[in-house]
Parts: sequence; C-alpha cells; structure tokens
Amino acid sequence: MHENQLKNLRESFKVLAERRVEIIEDPMIRELKETVKNIRETSIKNLEKLLQRVGESFEDNDIEFYIAETGEEANNIIYDIVKDEKTIAKSKSNTLTEINLVKFLEKKGLEVIETDLGDRIIQLTNDKPIHPTAPALHFNMEEIADTINEKLKVKVDANPEDIMNTIKSDVLRKLEDVNVGITGANAVAAYDGSIVMVHNEGNIGLLSLKDTHIVVFGIDKLVSTLEDAISVAKLETVYATGSRVPSYIGVVSGPSKTADIQKILLKNMYGASRVVAIALDNGRRKAPPECLWCIGCGTCITSCPIYNVVGYDFGYKGYLGGRGVAFTNFIEGERASFDAGIYMCTLCSRCTTKCPLEVPIADIIEEVRCKVQRAGYKLDAHENIKRNIKETGTPFR
Repeated sequence: MHENQLKNLRESFKVLAERRVEIIEDPMIRELKETVKNIRETSIKNLEKLLQRVGESFEDNDIEFYIAETGEEANNIIYDIVKDEKTIAKSKSNTLTEINLVKFLEKKGLEVIETDLGDRIIQLTNDKPIHPTAPALHFNMEEIADTINEKLKVKVDANPEDIMNTIKSDVLRKLEDVNVGITGANAVAAYDGSIVMVHNEGNIGLLSLKDTHIVVFGIDKLVSTLEDAISVAKLETVYATGSRVPSYIGVVSGPSKTADIQKILLKNMYGASRVVAIALDNGRRKAPPECLWCIGCGTCITSCPIYNVVGYDFGYKGYLGGRGVAFTNFIEGERASFDAGIYMCTLCSRCTTKCPLEVPIADIIEEVRCKVQRAGYKLDAHENIKRNIKETGTPFR
C-alpha cells in the first residue's frame, strides 16, 4: 500500500476508535458483550446440532437449503441458479469474497454489481478491501472522484455527497435489469429458520426484493434463536461503527407471501419468490472453536500495530489482520497463511484485549505458525538466525 493510503487508513481508524470509546463503557453494552460471548461460545460448541436444525427450519419456511463443503461447491450451486442471467447484484460479504464469487461469475460471462458504496468504490478501483465494514477507508475523496470520473465517464467533484449520489444513481440504474440478489448474513437463527442481515445503506433491502434472493453464510454464523441473532448483530454494530444500532436490521424467514384474501396463502407478493440459503464450511470445522467466535466487527485490525503500518498486506481476502491470517490456514492451508503474513504478528495480544469476545488470536497464530513451520514455509531471516546459532552459538554475527 502507498504511504498516503496508510495515512488515510490510520486517520479513519482513529475516528472509529473515538466513536467507540464512550459507547462500549455503557453498562448495557457491557452486559450485551457478555451475553453475545456466551451465545457464540455455546453456538460453536453445538454447531453440528444447529446445522441440522437450521435445515429443518428452512424447509418449514420454504427456503431452499444447501451445505457447501468448499468454496468451489458454493460457487457452482450459485451458478446453477443464475446461469441464465446477464447481471446479478450483491451486497458486502466477507464470505462471498472468501469464495471469489465475483471473479468466478465474471469468468462465466456474468456482470456482477457491487451495491455497497465502499465495495462499489473498491470494484471501480480494482483494489482490495481494507476493513470488513468500511472497505474503502484508505482512499481519499480526490482519489475516489478521479476513479469515478474515469470509470463511469462522468464529471463529479471531490465532494462526499456528490460521490455518493453519482454511484447510487449508477447502481440503481443497473439494478433495474437485475433479477437475482446475493447477500451474506450477520447471523442465522437455527431454530427459527431466520437470516439476519445488518446494513445502513438500504441496499440489502433492495436485493432481498429481487425475484431470487441467495444468501451465503459461513456455518459459524449459526446461533440458536432470532433473539440471539439480533444480539450478535447489535454488538457487531457497536464495535464496527460506534453506533448503538444500524439503520436496518433485515430478517428473512422465507419467500414473499400474503394471506390477506380469506386467509388463503399466496406466494410471490412484493419480495423474492425464491430464497436460497447456502451454508459454507470451507475448513471451518477444522478451525479451533475460539477462531469461530468472531462476529466480524473489525476491532482487532483497527487496534493492531502491524495492520496500521502495512494495511491489507497483513491478511487474506476479506479476512484481515491476525485473525485473518490464522483463519486462512483452515480455508486454504499453510502456504496461504504464510503468504498472508503469519510471521508479521508481534503476538502483542492487543487484538484480544480490544475484541468484544476476547478471541485469543495470538494463541491461535502461534499454533498456526507451528503448522506453517512444519510445512517448510520459513522466512530467510529466520533461517539466517538458525544458522548463526548453530555456527556461532548466537543469533548475531
């Protein structure tokens, strides 16, 4: 990353941290944090039971359900549904980034439109996301305006409202011809068969009203009840944005329907006539339970000294920072963790002290480093130190 981008990143992180300071000290938020920690620990402990239950609940709610063992399998399921479309639209989702859905569909000849403002900026700049909930923080307004003018063939000033309205108009125009919306999920209630999605922009609401709504989520997003799912969504919002609640918390529990005519159930009213849920494993069952507690708020990276210096070079796709490079190991193996920067971490545990769920990221990284080391992936500097010790009895020449 360029130094000016890192400067933009650090300034944005400072603003996020200042927003969080007061709200996380609120006694109600402290209580919510303990509640969610218990929810996530219990959910991961009972993951297989919840996975079986959610399949039954989805069937009761007329939601088509698939379990994808790999990202490739998930992509193929999605393509089988959308293969006759020219354009599909998606929301921000680390899970969809994980499986490389956009590139996969584009290679198949489909156009994919990012509807989240930050992700649309990233798509236009052909860059990588820098934060799970604010992917374009490393660009200043001038850079964004220049990109929009070049890619969309318009003339917009470096003004945030003008930038927003220009991208919004472009996306809305493209959505007129879209029949399929694809989103992720913040939490999924197994016993209710309900999918909870958090957003501030309203874009997920638009996508959920398309003829077909496809939802892809990691199996680690499962919780027991809708109440649990809402609690997770609220805490994620507090730590991700410094707000008590997002503008929208969407709950999808089936296709659009009505019974307003003599209580006769009719489907396909205003919303989606088909809802498809895809639960993705992709190595999650192999990960330590603690690694799956994460609610995706991004607090760990805003407080990480390494991430503040190198940016998204310390991470993997949408999974950034220490937890990201550790999680990478269970998705794609030791080489991927090595390339993502597993040796960059200082093991300072600042991420854990700031994490609302106190995920022991440094401990997980140490375990993954051992696996990476045994697989033969080492830094030249480490080899030099090892050689020096053998030859001279000291790491130094």
